[in-house]
Amino acid sequence: MNCSHEVERMCTVAKGPHHGPAPIPEEGKWVKAYQIADISGLSHGIGWCAPQQGTCKLTLNVKNGIIEEALVETLGCSGMTHSAAMAGEILPGKTLLEALNTDLVCDAINVAMREIFLQLVYGRTQTAFSEDGLPIGAGLEDLGKGLRSQVGTIFSSNVKGVRYLEMAEGYIISVALDDKNEAIGYKFVRLGKMMEDIRHGVDPKTAYEKNIGVYGRYDGAAKYIDPREE
Repeated sequence: MNCSHEVERMCTVAKGPHHGPAPIPEEGKWVKAYQIADISGLSHGIGWCAPQQGTCKLTLNVKNGIIEEALVETLGCSGMTHSAAMAGEILPGKTLLEALNTDLVCDAINVAMREIFLQLVYGRTQTAFSEDGLPIGAGLEDLGKGLRSQVGTIFSSNVKGVRYLEMAEGYIISVALDDKNEAIGYKFVRLGKMMEDIRHGVDPKTAYEKNIGVYGRYDGAAKYIDPREE
């Protein structure tokens, strides 16, 4: 190791106690992390691209520094969905440090990786106080029926008001209005559950009708509108 002339001339002052890193909570234990293999946990990170056109929610299940499970959810950018497919192949099997320094194709996914890294190495994980953490596959519990991401899509304008397009329950078919033209409920189809039924052999028309539901004061409304057409 090369030292500057000024440092070379200095006398040595002995170092006192070596405290090591502060312990962090990991899967029901207090851990002093010295190596990347000391990190375990399940957490989430949110990322965005430079023009803030799209966003990514990244869920990783890390055991002994190795990414054992990855869930990549993206929104708002068509190219990002394809980047997510590549990131899904890239991430499992890498150490957390490798993944942090890997090009995950899309800015938003790279930022999500940075944010989840901070969660994990500082012990701020979903599994911080859960003994032995969560099993591989736990990331899927964040999804809705039929393993479909839960999304909310709402459009509104000052001149025409709000349009509910998709909610956690599903794809909005129609919106109920009262006699003041205020939204008071909606009818939806559970897309994930509908597709699950179709895959299991249910007739598509039957599957569609079976998975329709309503929310709010839908029945008996003064008026119903198709939020995509009216």
